[in-house]
Amino acid sequence: MKSKNSKIGTYYKVVLIIGLLVSTLWVVFVDAKPFSDFQYYYNLAVNIANGLPWGDTYTSVGYPIILGGIFKLFGSSLIIAKVFNLIITFASNFCFLLILRKLDINELDRRIIFTMFVFMPNNIMYNSILATEILFTLILLIITNIYFGEIKFKYILIGILTGLNTMIKPFFIAIFFAIFIVEILKEKRVTLAFKNSFIVLIVSIIVISPWIYRNTKLVGQFTYVSNNGGIVLYINNNSQNNVGRWMAASDVENSIVKTPEYEKANMTEKNKMLGDAAKKWIKNHPKEFLTLGFKRLYNTYFVSDDILYSTYGSNLSDNTKTIIFSVTNNIRNIIFTPAILYILIYSIVILRAIVLRKTQLLDKFTLYIIVIFFMFTSVYFITEGQGRYAFPEIFIMIYCFYQFIKLALYKLKELFL
Repeated sequence: MKSKNSKIGTYYKVVLIIGLLVSTLWVVFVDAKPFSDFQYYYNLAVNIANGLPWGDTYTSVGYPIILGGIFKLFGSSLIIAKVFNLIITFASNFCFLLILRKLDINELDRRIIFTMFVFMPNNIMYNSILATEILFTLILLIITNIYFGEIKFKYILIGILTGLNTMIKPFFIAIFFAIFIVEILKEKRVTLAFKNSFIVLIVSIIVISPWIYRNTKLVGQFTYVSNNGGIVLYINNNSQNNVGRWMAASDVENSIVKTPEYEKANMTEKNKMLGDAAKKWIKNHPKEFLTLGFKRLYNTYFVSDDILYSTYGSNLSDNTKTIIFSVTNNIRNIIFTPAILYILIYSIVILRAIVLRKTQLLDKFTLYIIVIFFMFTSVYFITEGQGRYAFPEIFIMIYCFYQFIKLALYKLKELFL
């Protein structure tokens, strides 16, 4: 790693400005409307701004709480929400640039990777969607920037941000373990790796503890950040789900949601009942579970349905929407496929380094993003597959795509010269 103290060059300023302009034009001319989860987040944010309850314990509400604060200051409207998205996108682009400036890569590589990230269609079009991923990604990028910096108390700051991101996506608290893996492999100092990751875990627990207390008091028994983990497992792990996507819980054979016990239970009890039923099915159907898991990963990494969400309810014709989806989905797959291949190749390099006890020679940033990739992938393999879930990993995919191309060109040069 190396620190870049010089001012940001004209090239990067121009790319940042053009990226913001293109994103703004997309939001202005493609007036997408929220629906489903996105409508729920918007309505809840409006309620929060108006002093109404901050939701129930069913789903995580980190994003609506922050959006509700924005609405409280500037008024509640889709325009305000999308302007907030544009600000987050600009901040994410800038933060990714700061990360790249910390890496020991040449200037041309840095410019190409940064430009690809800024103009990735998903990063531009996602500004029309009122979803959790855009804010979640910014916080992940800030965490990454801090982690590779030399700031004091960085693990405390990472813990605070981890707590905030856990309020958005409850599984994110597991990043403490990802940091432990990176540090124990790279630094080979077990005590230090344990201390640093433990600080992240404890601080993040402190950050989310008021919400856990609120949920526990509301339900009457210990309740985590949200209560929808059980139903996500249940609807995605059953004999009726053969596509690895969302389905109605009532459509599951002998559905537990139709039983008197379920109807009488509170939110936390329902969550546990659904989770236990899903785990029982997984235990009894390991082959089917594995098949669904890979289908979920395919849906996550190779179906860019977030593009469809970004055009929903807009004035674009169905034919135009289809063309946009087809083109952008192909662009994403062209980038994601080599990126995943590179991740798999480098994973073998990591395993070999572990066997030979030479992990200190590994590139720390590559090791970090690959561990993060597998953390996300493990969650989606078990739970649910949607294209928008890969949104926070776009910076990982673009970086690994570029490294794959460089590796392929180097091997070709070796072969023919």
